[in-house]
Amino acid sequence: MSETVDKATILEGLNEDLAHEYQAIIMYNTYAAAVSGIHRKELQAFFLEEVADEFEHAKFLADKITALGGTPVTRAAEVTYTTDPREMLENVVKAETETVKRYVKRMKQAEAYGDYGLASTLDDMVADETRHKEESEKILRGQWGE
Repeated sequence: MSETVDKATILEGLNEDLAHEYQAIIMYNTYAAAVSGIHRKELQAFFLEEVADEFEHAKFLADKITALGGTPVTRAAEVTYTTDPREMLENVVKAETETVKRYVKRMKQAEAYGDYGLASTLDDMVADETRHKEESEKILRGQWGE
């Protein structure tokens, strides 16, 4: 991305990212509560473990938005509710895949804006979200007969 990016564009993007981190926190927490069946204990633990990472991302984004003079969003992106464990994991993979794409875009915008610290942190967050996606994909490859 060779063009320059202005602060308003960065703030708009970071707020979009923050709304999706809130979505992830709610999704993981809700899925942990709602999951049932033979895999409940393992999936509940997996979902709850992810909440902490997503919350750290949300804290960073809200802090960065205010550091840039913006106002953090207070609403989450839409959460898809399901009680089917496989569908939960499929929703997680989809959400994490979209998040990686958003963060890669945001990282390029941050570089074009000249905020290399933000770009570096977003790079770390891409790695976190990629791990979440891959772990969910591995679980999905398992046996689902109950």
